Order: sequence, then C-alpha cells, then structure tokens
Amino acid sequence: MPFLLSLFLKRLADEPAVLVSISDARGSVPREPGTWMAVFAQGEVGTIGGGRLEWEALARARGLLGQAAAEPVEQHITLGPSLGQCCGGRLALRFEPVVAADVERLAQRLRQTWQPVALFGGGHVGRAIVQALAPLPFAVTWIDSRDEVFPADVPDTVVTEYADPVQDALRDVVPGSFVLIMSFSHAEDLDVVAACLRRQRERGDLPFVGLIGSRTKWASFRNRLRDRGFGDAELDRVTCPIGLPGITGKAPAVIAAAVVAQLLLQHRA
Repeated sequence: MPFLLSLFLKRLADEPAVLVSISDARGSVPREPGTWMAVFAQGEVGTIGGGRLEWEALARARGLLGQAAAEPVEQHITLGPSLGQCCGGRLALRFEPVVAADVERLAQRLRQTWQPVALFGGGHVGRAIVQALAPLPFAVTWIDSRDEVFPADVPDTVVTEYADPVQDALRDVVPGSFVLIMSFSHAEDLDVVAACLRRQRERGDLPFVGLIGSRTKWASFRNRLRDRGFGDAELDRVTCPIGLPGITGKAPAVIAAAVVAQLLLQHRA
C-alpha cells in the first residue's frame, strides 16, 4: 500500500487517532473529496492542505482524541475571510476517531479509490514508472515473461506476475485497468497490443492502452495489426508514443514522469 497509508496504519496499531477526511467539496478548494489526514496526539500523517483550514482541523481532531467514545462528526466550511483565505470554495470535513481494531477496515476503505494499472515490462523505464507511481493512488500489476527481472523489493502497491507468453496475463487484468506496454521485445509488445485490442472488442473495459515507442514503431505496428484483422477505429484507441507531449527527454525517470502525468490526467477524466 502507499507509504502514507502504511505509516498511518502501523501507528494506529499502537495509538489512537482521528481520521480527518474531505467528504464533499465544491468550487475552489485545496484538495479533492477522499483526501485524508490521520491526527495523533503527537504529529500527523497526510494532509488535507489549505493552511489555516488544516491548522484548525488539527486542533479540532486533537480535541476529539481526549474524549472517551467520541462519535464521528462532520463540519461544513466556507473558505472565506473567517479562515483568512479567499478561495471561495466549500467543503465538508469528517472527523472520525479510530483505534487499532479499525486497521483492517480502514485498509480496505482507503484502498477503494486506487486506479488499477497493468504494466508489461520490467526494464529500466518500467522500474522508473513503478517507483513514480508508488506514492500515488494506483495499484500496479507488473508483468514480464522473465521471472528473474523483478527487483527483490517492490512498493507495497505493486504485485509482480510472471507470464509466458506474456500476453496471456491480460485475461486476468482487472476491468478498468490502464495498460502500459514496454516489454524487452517488439514482438512481445505487438502480441500484448493485439491481446488488448481483442479484449476491447469483447469487453471494452480497458480505458487506456499505452505503448512505448516512436511514431515510426507505431506506424509499423498499425500495418501488422491491420493484417491481424483490426480496423483503424480500433487502432486509434492505442496511445503511442506514451507520455505528455512536449516532454522530450529519454532518460527513464523523465519518461516515467511524462507517463505518470498522463495517467493522472486519465484518472481525472
């Protein structure tokens, strides 16, 4: 699981906290609904943003920590002059006292908003993308036909999977997954793209399919995929090259930054 969630739950196993979460938001606000912050007697994990908004939320949460059997409460706030802020938006904060017995329930609840990603390829760019996604709300299935390629330690948000032929793993990819294709072999890449297109025909449940490579590579792939019976409308649903336009560096970390930014835009769409 993401680092902040893991840190919160580990601390919660030893001491009580108040979970402060944004349950609703309208207009210009510092963070979106679902954002949370865990407040302990000393220190906190996470942030709801917003300067004085957060400062006052911390004080209220610590007040609840001192109350026996406190119930969850909700506070509706306008970000105006009373907070020394001019955003003008409105939001609702939920203050929920939690203890060690709530760890498993919270782990399940706070995971629910994660976007699944199927990443085909354990090379340098794949590793950089895995690291870049680690603190973000993405659950990654990392797939390769070379079982020995994965590092010994991967983020808690990542599950590694060996598959040979690699495209067979697509059968078990979670519906709604974003798919990234960057294997060590163009032949494997082509087979995974074809498998994605077949699944789109049958189920239409992959909202983003991205292939690493140049426009020349994609032009060659389009011709080969047409030979396999796929039409232009189907091929147009594949994004290649991947990454936000205008970011031209080819270092793995640069490519990863461009791809993750693109996924974040897809996640909001």
